[in-house]
This record gives sequence, C-alpha cells and structure tokens, in this order.
Amino acid sequence: IIYISCMKFTIGQKREVDLNSIADIETLYDRYAPRFLGLCYRYCGNREDAEDIMHDGFLNIIRNIQQFKSRGEGSMEAWMKRIMVTTSLKYLRDHAKYRKNRVFDAMNDPGNIPDETDEYPYPELSKEQLLQLIMELPLGYRTVFNFYVMDNYSHKEIAEMLHCSESTSKTQLLKARTWLQRRIKEQLKKYEYGQKTSSSR
Repeated sequence: IIYISCMKFTIGQKREVDLNSIADIETLYDRYAPRFLGLCYRYCGNREDAEDIMHDGFLNIIRNIQQFKSRGEGSMEAWMKRIMVTTSLKYLRDHAKYRKNRVFDAMNDPGNIPDETDEYPYPELSKEQLLQLIMELPLGYRTVFNFYVMDNYSHKEIAEMLHCSESTSKTQLLKARTWLQRRIKEQLKKYEYGQKTSSSR
C-alpha cells in the first residue's frame, strides 16, 4: 500500500490532478502508459518485460511524486520519463537474462571520439521500421543509442548512469550507428530488388 499526502499538479493543459484520488491516478496512467510502454520496450526489446518495467516505473512515480518540482509546462512528463528510463536500466541490471549479456562489448578505449550532433535522421525509414531495427541492436549498442538519440541524454549523463567513460559511450553510439547504417543499406537493397522484380513481370 502506498500512502501519499495531499499532492496536486497539472497534466498538460487539461486539469489539476490529485494523487489522493484513485480515479486521477488512473487518468495519469491512461494518459502516459502508451508512450511509456514504447519507451520501456525500446530498452528491453520484449513486450512482457516492457509492461513489467512500466508498472514498476509508475509505482516509482507515485512513491516519489512529492520530490517533483514543477519547472513549467512539460516538466512533469520529463520528470516521469526520466524515472521510466532509470527503471528500465535497473531492470536490465537486475534480471539474469539481461545480465548474461554484457551491457558493453569488450573494447579498447579508442581515446578521442568526436562528439555527435543531436540530429541523426533516418529519412529512408519509417518510424516503425527504425524501431524494429533498434530492437535488433546488441544490448550495449541499443542502450546507448536509446539514451543519446531517442531520449536526448548527453554522453556525460550516459557515462554517469552506466558507470563508464564518456569515450566508451561515444564508441558504443558510433558502433550502433554503423550497425544501423549497414542494416539500412541491406533493407534498401531488398526493396530495390523487389521493385525491379515487380517491374520486370
């Protein structure tokens, strides 16, 4: 049982929400569950585990809601999103089927890796196709790619959360992007071959 003292806040531009109200907790869940489920799925690559992570994340949100300090519109969602990300990472660390896969591949520290830009579009792919390819990434690559590209964490923040160096984070991101570029080229070749085959009939 979770006991919460009187705590009210506004979600979006809708209305004030009171976490002493079961109905309002359900409103919060219904509003954010779909997008947070997708976030958790990106990290673990498994629907059943993603649902468990999301539920744990919402419990952490409710338990820690008194620590939230509003910094304007959107700050509540950003705060909840961060909790979902850290809950996902904890789940990966705590569960045996993920622990047996090293979060990082063994590698030599390459030294100076250039900083990446925040923008990394994949115009050749639909959002659904890109998500499917992200799910195929090795665990270490996928974790850093999600942190940096999808959730806008800096390499410094990633290094702190994963207890690694910034250069290791940059290397994992570089390898993830190289892997994705190779898979994108493969997908495009298949598409072009299919188009040629269809036109020749």
